[in-house]
Amino acid sequence: MSAAARGMPGKVAAAETGAAGGGQGITEAFMAAFRHHPSGVAIITADAGEGPVALTVSSLISISAVPPMVAFSLSASSSSAKVVERAASVVVHFVRRADMQLARLCATSGRDRFGPDVQWARLEGGEPYYPQVELWFRAELRGRLETPGACLVTAELTSVSPGAHATRQAEALVYANRAWHGLGPVVDTVAAPVMLWPDDSATF
Repeated sequence: MSAAARGMPGKVAAAETGAAGGGQGITEAFMAAFRHHPSGVAIITADAGEGPVALTVSSLISISAVPPMVAFSLSASSSSAKVVERAASVVVHFVRRADMQLARLCATSGRDRFGPDVQWARLEGGEPYYPQVELWFRAELRGRLETPGACLVTAELTSVSPGAHATRQAEALVYANRAWHGLGPVVDTVAAPVMLWPDDSATF
C-alpha cells in the first residue's frame, strides 16, 4: 500500500499540490518573483570611524511603530555594507523619484558617494547624510542576524528630518525588474479612497 493510500504525508502528497521541487529551479523562481515585486528605495549612510559610506537598498521594511523599528538586509560582498554593520548608528533616507540620480550613485560600485560634487553633511552625532533628501531618520542599530551571503539588520529610529510631517506630492521611487520606476496613484484617492488592507494589517 502506498504512503498516500495509508494517509501518510510524502512526496506523492507534495506532487498533488503542484509544488515544485527545490534546488536550482526554486532559486530561479525566487529571483524571478522578486525581480517583479516592486520595492521602495532607501539610502543608508553611516560612518564607523573610517570615513562615510552610503548604499542603496530595496529591502527596507517596517517592524513596529512603537518603538519605531525598521530592518534591512546587507550583502556580505559589499564593503560599504560591512562598514554599516560595524556602525552604532545610521541615517535612513526615504528617497523619491527626484532623488533617483543620488540613489543610482549610491548603488554603483566604484563611485565616490561623498565627492566634491555631492551635497552631504553630518548630523550632530557625526552620521553622514544627504540634506537634499526631504525625509530621513537617524537610527541606532539594535540587532544583526547573519545569513548565508547577507546580514539582516534591525534599527530603531531616534530622530527625524525637519518638516517630516509635511505633505509630500513627489512620486515615490521603486525598483522592479532591474529598473527604476516612479510610483503614482492609479485613481484619485481623495475622491475615491482605495482600501487595500484590512484594519488589522501590519502595513502602516
